[in-house]
Amino acid sequence: MECVFGLVGNGFAIVAADTSAVHSILLHKNNEDKIMALDSHKLIAASGEPGDRVQFTEYVQKNVSLYQFRNGIPLTTAAAANFTRGELATALRKNPYSVNILMAGYDKEAGASLYYIDYIATLHKVDKGAFGYGSYFSLSTMDRHYRSDMSVEEAIELVDKCILEIRSRLVIAPPNFVIKIVDKDGAREYGWRLSVKDVTTASV
Repeated sequence: MECVFGLVGNGFAIVAADTSAVHSILLHKNNEDKIMALDSHKLIAASGEPGDRVQFTEYVQKNVSLYQFRNGIPLTTAAAANFTRGELATALRKNPYSVNILMAGYDKEAGASLYYIDYIATLHKVDKGAFGYGSYFSLSTMDRHYRSDMSVEEAIELVDKCILEIRSRLVIAPPNFVIKIVDKDGAREYGWRLSVKDVTTASV
């Protein structure tokens, strides 16, 4: 029931993800951040089995940092996406990771970009992408309203439309979402869209 989606606008990329940590019919928490900063100008949003998602995204993050430490220059977004795809492909025939990834980044030469990487190591550079059951609604909404020259405000409005469609139409919709953006100023959190706050269990 996870929902991860993103898009590229005029000089920036935005990714959004639900924040529900779910196992079977149980919701364990609703403030799980599924979007990780790889470095100052890259974001990786992941969906899939929780253990695979956390382990693999941390593995990619540490290797991207190691490359920069060893060589003195950061990987480009395309290089980081190809590295990630290669690691998934290698694991595919040994101990595969059940994880789907949207990688967003900003490079001085190439500008903003978004890469779609699924659990069988398919890699595509896309203008907009989504994973999970929410993709049925977010992709159709983005197909209708997306433009490549969108401003940040227009893109956030589109993200909010996607979240509204998911909440309205998905039978078991995740209540909360986190939105992050990357542009020439770096990767950062834009905001949360909350409909349910984290509930603490009362002591008995």
